[in-house]
Amino acid sequence: MDEEKIAAANNMACPADDRHMTSIFEKYLTLWVGLCIVAGILLGKIAPELAQTLDGMAIRVNGAPVISIPIAICLFFMMYPIMVKIDFAGVVKAGKSGKPVFLTLFVNWCVKPFTMYAIAMLFLGVLFKGFIGAEAMDLVKMPFGLDLPVGAEYGAGVVVSQGGVKMLQIPLWRSYFAGCILLGIAPCTAMVLVWGYLARGNDGLTLVMVAINSLTMLVLYGVLGGFLLGVGKLPVPWQALVLSVSIYVALPLVAGYFSRKWIIGRKGEKWFKEKFLHLLTPVTICALLLTLVLLFSFKGETILANPLTILWISIPLFIQTIFIFSLGYAAAKLLKLKYEDAAPAAIVGASNHFEVAIATAVMLFGLSSGAALATVVGVLIEVPVMLMLVGICKRTAGWFKAEKA
Repeated sequence: MDEEKIAAANNMACPADDRHMTSIFEKYLTLWVGLCIVAGILLGKIAPELAQTLDGMAIRVNGAPVISIPIAICLFFMMYPIMVKIDFAGVVKAGKSGKPVFLTLFVNWCVKPFTMYAIAMLFLGVLFKGFIGAEAMDLVKMPFGLDLPVGAEYGAGVVVSQGGVKMLQIPLWRSYFAGCILLGIAPCTAMVLVWGYLARGNDGLTLVMVAINSLTMLVLYGVLGGFLLGVGKLPVPWQALVLSVSIYVALPLVAGYFSRKWIIGRKGEKWFKEKFLHLLTPVTICALLLTLVLLFSFKGETILANPLTILWISIPLFIQTIFIFSLGYAAAKLLKLKYEDAAPAAIVGASNHFEVAIATAVMLFGLSSGAALATVVGVLIEVPVMLMLVGICKRTAGWFKAEKA
């Protein structure tokens, strides 16, 4: 009898239509990510000078490369298709959603950054430190606006000269740790729309939560990033993180807002949704895949020399994802949310905004840094892990109240 009740509740909570990813880019994203990793490593072996040339194409401040132009272009095209979907009128009305919006904001900004810090420190700084190499070092960019003599100590690093350019030499595990932090403070605003759709969640609520998190990120990403990286002895000037958020979040957000308003005014909302957004579907993922090729073309030697690096980084990221999802899902149950609201509320917290994390890591630490590699590993595990959590949501829909017809 209990099984019949659960089955009936599942049928009520989940419509009969079986939602699935229709875009070939989304459906096989894990495969594309893997192929781009291989392509990037091969490119780095065949034409190492190409990656170095691309990395050298940067906007410089006081002679120091601050913004990688190729990565900035790729990241803009990752973010713009997401931002142009945001209906700001819906954001204003989000207060009516009440509990699910509060839940995702609390988990994303009051819990997730700090659990990521603790889990990454435990695994990378303690349990896996010997495997990574306690003495292994990484060269990262000098913090924006900082000019110290060679040999000076800064945080956990030492200023060295590499090819006539001042760099900061830090322990490799701390560089990986920094990448994990940047992932942990970036709630997803892209693929989470796909995950919520596949879980048969409330698509409107998911979009509202995406919009609110995007706006919140403008304020809190730099604050939390500067604080947690500083606590982790990886001091990064606040202005660098603010600049990163401005370029990689605010710029596409503003472009999305005004272009959306202009296009709807000229062509109408129906054309915008059915034609324009359809054309943008593959743009985000294509830009992401191109970024991965660039990143791995520069980190190929490190990966080939120590292929287990991916494993060491993946484990804390995987544990963090499962923990945050479980916390959000359990809290949704305690708050007596409907399944259609509970699923996206938990999923938004579990997934990461790897586009912004990659961009920030590249800008702050460099294209070839361990921090950039760690954010890319976040992409590698995101798709299979989130698909697993979507499956868990659908199988447990009967735990929650069903949406009234």
